[in-house]
Amino acid sequence: MDELNSAIIEQLQTDARQSNRELARTLGIAPSTCLERVRSLTRRGVIRGYHADIDLAALNRGVQALVAVQVRPLSRAVIDDFKDSVGRMEEVVTVFVLAGGDDFILHVAVQDLDRLHSFVVDRLSKRREIVSFRTSVIYQRAHNTALAPLPDTSEPS
Repeated sequence: MDELNSAIIEQLQTDARQSNRELARTLGIAPSTCLERVRSLTRRGVIRGYHADIDLAALNRGVQALVAVQVRPLSRAVIDDFKDSVGRMEEVVTVFVLAGGDDFILHVAVQDLDRLHSFVVDRLSKRREIVSFRTSVIYQRAHNTALAPLPDTSEPS
């Protein structure tokens, strides 16, 4: 990952809708060079897609929570089945599979606290493989929208 690729990634994270010509102009490179770099980053899987950043409250999902879940028995089949089935639930935004005390974190977004309570009590608690869960309501969210590559420290300096 050289400086130009890093700059391309930074610019696309800031505005993925800009044209190749605008991106090239911002970076001070030829459009053909820019296009080839973006294509290369996409082929290598560095750029996985372009997405709209949607306000969940505008979708009537004003209450968000993180639900930490433990399942048993811990087997690949149980983990894969749980991940796939909860990932299809309309309330679930993201499923994280973890190592450590919890096996999963579910990021859920619902209309209100009653719906959150209903989701946890009526849907999650009825699943046989769940042995425990904890729910944390999200008050605010801040995230870094433009990530830069970290230096490769695998080689000795």
